[in-house]
Amino acid sequence: MIKKLWVEKYRPNTLNGYVFKDDSMKKTIERWITEQDIPHILLSGGPGTGKTTLAKILITELGISDTDVLTINASRENSVEDIRTRITSFCQSIPWGNFKIVLLDEADYLSHNAQGALRGVMEQYASVVRFILTCNYRNKIIPAVHSRCQSFHIKSLDTTEFTVRIAEILTGENIEFDLDLLDIYVRACYPDLRKTINTVQLNIRNNKLTKSDNEETSTDYKIKILEMFKTGKLVDARKFACANLPADEYENFYKFLYQNLEFITKDTAKQDEAILVIRDGLYKHSLIADPEINLSATMIQLTQL
Repeated sequence: MIKKLWVEKYRPNTLNGYVFKDDSMKKTIERWITEQDIPHILLSGGPGTGKTTLAKILITELGISDTDVLTINASRENSVEDIRTRITSFCQSIPWGNFKIVLLDEADYLSHNAQGALRGVMEQYASVVRFILTCNYRNKIIPAVHSRCQSFHIKSLDTTEFTVRIAEILTGENIEFDLDLLDIYVRACYPDLRKTINTVQLNIRNNKLTKSDNEETSTDYKIKILEMFKTGKLVDARKFACANLPADEYENFYKFLYQNLEFITKDTAKQDEAILVIRDGLYKHSLIADPEINLSATMIQLTQL
């Protein structure tokens, strides 16, 4: 039985516990904490890279009272009306401290009209309210909002850093694990650290990390395919992928192949050839009526390298 989600248990809550990939970003944030003031901020990066965690750490380090923080998930509240009512009414009241903070998670879900309304609110209450926006795709944020924020793009940890982080958690929990199996889980979930931690925790049996016992999610079928890749069963991997891949996962699967070239071939020259095969397969994916045939053809080419 899962007593507590590891993703919450091991979430860093101080700046010292947060892993920065960009030293200049760390120094800037440390300066803001020292000065006890921040501008509007836009944090972009893929899922599970630590955007929301960093935002919450910053709020804590600044000593902002809970009553001065409004957190909104824009994937659920993203209309112009949400901006004009809930956010505006929060901004209108006087802060207990120096300023209030609106944490707008997944801001790329806001429509252009809602972002336009947000821009007006950011301008009107700039003296007493700071906005922290997080998003997966910064190109979906309109230029007018971009220009009012200090932007940071949070890069993913590499697979080695992922593996070390998960291994530390497993060791701390006294869980027995095989490093090769852990590597498979990391690669199946990469670059989402949160998803990696959750997936590993779900596959603990009798204090041991075990193989996934189903193929119902994209992570599970990637784990099965990686196991086949590691044992050189590329033909079996091709058949399994074509038989089990959901239609909406085909495009992501080409990226997955690219991320795991060393399992397809150890020869670096052939890896270059594999990249061209995968790129060609992805291009044809949007042109061919039957994506399964195209994927099968791509996988056959890869097995022949």
